[in-house]
Amino acid sequence: MPEPKMEEVGRIAGFFAHVSAAIVELTAALKVGDTIYIKGHTTDLQQQVDSLQVDHVSVQEARSGQSAGLQVTGRCRKHDVVYKLVA
Repeated sequence: MPEPKMEEVGRIAGFFAHVSAAIVELTAALKVGDTIYIKGHTTDLQQQVDSLQVDHVSVQEARSGQSAGLQVTGRCRKHDVVYKLVA
């Protein structure tokens, strides 16, 4: 089975441990249902995007240039790279 392709969609701009949420500065579109991979010096997470928020409002899709908040399943750090897995 071939390796899944990954496309960089942004970088972590902030992480809030008490609510397990991250802010992503997007360089490409991201939508609910996408599978993402967050990679950094000590970060290695893969998960599905269950919810997205832009300016504290829930959205189905966020575009390049926006800052989006999302729930994460583990700790991540500022400047970690966020990839979207594409079929």
